[in-house]
Amino acid sequence: MKPTIKQRQDYAFFLPIQTRWADNDIYGHVNNVTYYSYFDTAANSLLIQHAGFDIHHSPNIGLVVNSSCNFMQELTYPEIIEVAVGISKLGNSSVTYDLAIFKQGQDQAAAQGSFVHVFVERETKKSTPISPEMRSALEKFLVQA
Repeated sequence: MKPTIKQRQDYAFFLPIQTRWADNDIYGHVNNVTYYSYFDTAANSLLIQHAGFDIHHSPNIGLVVNSSCNFMQELTYPEIIEVAVGISKLGNSSVTYDLAIFKQGQDQAAAQGSFVHVFVERETKKSTPISPEMRSALEKFLVQA
């Protein structure tokens, strides 16, 4: 079943990323695993910029427990892309991100996917509720799944 292609207008947060020489694989396009790196970078940037998340000192951290990606167009080096992040579900201790990669100047996603962060205590790795402050900040990015 072919997914509905996401549109730029569906998102409020975008992170521009310059593809790198090393992102291309032997077939001349960005390797599929690199898309997940772009997703992870953009989701964490949203947490840092809008939820005050301190990746080095926060007592709680988000661990990725599930991820997926659908590929519609190839990405290559050199290219500037924009990774869009929305939140499709905000649970007690988890966040499900709705992610899309847009080529510059295009309104339809070249790739789209999701991943789930479960927040845990940094030291014990035990699940912990999302703080009220983080929840309030992330609610602004809720989107329709």
